[in-house]
Amino acid sequence: MTSRGERPRTGILGTGSYLPKEEVGNAEIAALTGADEEWIESRTEIRSRRFAAPDEATSDLAAKAGAEALARAGLTADDIDHLIVATSTGDSPQPPTSSLVQDLLGASRAACLDVNVVCSGFVYALVLAHGLMSLRPGTRALVIGADVYSRILDFEDRRTAVLFGDGAGAAVLGPVAAPYGLIDFTLAGHGDQHRLIRVEAGGSRAPASHETVDAGGHYFRMDGRAVRDFAMREVPPALTALAVRSGVRLDEVHHFVPHQANGVMLRRLTDLLGIPHDRTHRTLERYGNVGSASVPVALDSAYRSGALRSGDLVLLAGFGGGMALGAAMLRWGAGAAWHR
Repeated sequence: MTSRGERPRTGILGTGSYLPKEEVGNAEIAALTGADEEWIESRTEIRSRRFAAPDEATSDLAAKAGAEALARAGLTADDIDHLIVATSTGDSPQPPTSSLVQDLLGASRAACLDVNVVCSGFVYALVLAHGLMSLRPGTRALVIGADVYSRILDFEDRRTAVLFGDGAGAAVLGPVAAPYGLIDFTLAGHGDQHRLIRVEAGGSRAPASHETVDAGGHYFRMDGRAVRDFAMREVPPALTALAVRSGVRLDEVHHFVPHQANGVMLRRLTDLLGIPHDRTHRTLERYGNVGSASVPVALDSAYRSGALRSGDLVLLAGFGGGMALGAAMLRWGAGAAWHR
């Protein structure tokens, strides 16, 4: 029972995920890219990924993940006040993908918006939802990370194309009693390095045209080595500072749920952080890098496995395009209801 006058915390009430049915193994990716199967696995530790069906768009994946999260939380779409979709591969430039998800779910009461912070998007969306809920105690939010990267990959760019897949992950946020819920967070942007990850055409600077299509301007581009260097340089100090503010050490974290960028990179990163590998949740071997969905898909996988126990410290961390990073420290307690 929460003491009188004490404000609730923002906690995760339920999680969900959706991965398309089509499984694409390294043999198929090797045939598309010209890369060697052994090279793909040794450089990335990815063995397969999922590609959306021709009739599936980002909103379809997001709605399915959101519906599962609602069911796990024991809520309906009518219980949601805020609906935030993190994606960099929306169905179209307009309307917001969140509006389409609202329609698919029937979440008619929810205010809807999209967030595009690429692979940090889910954490940014979670923190934004926390801010909205803090202003209106007792409200609930559905936060979804979803991306369909298979539609924007250049399969002649083997170093990038082998990494990505499609998927969606979701979390229902609501008020929980202390000590559960969100403890602290960090958000950071490094816009001076924005060219490390990009899709150059299709916006107001380079509108779609025959020329931009012929030049491959609508494909996803990434300087993989520079992105790795960014992660190794920027992520450890940011997470260390977050842990200090949260009053814990990184080696006390029970569950590390990072962006699933690349398996080799994750091993180096966890070594730098001093977080044991067996506390790091990974889904990239099965699903690859699913962009904004990466963190929530891994979180849902951890939840479904039974690994998350009440009171456990969970550290979420996203990093990538922008260049941006976002992290959140929370104490797990799904279902730790807040009482006035």
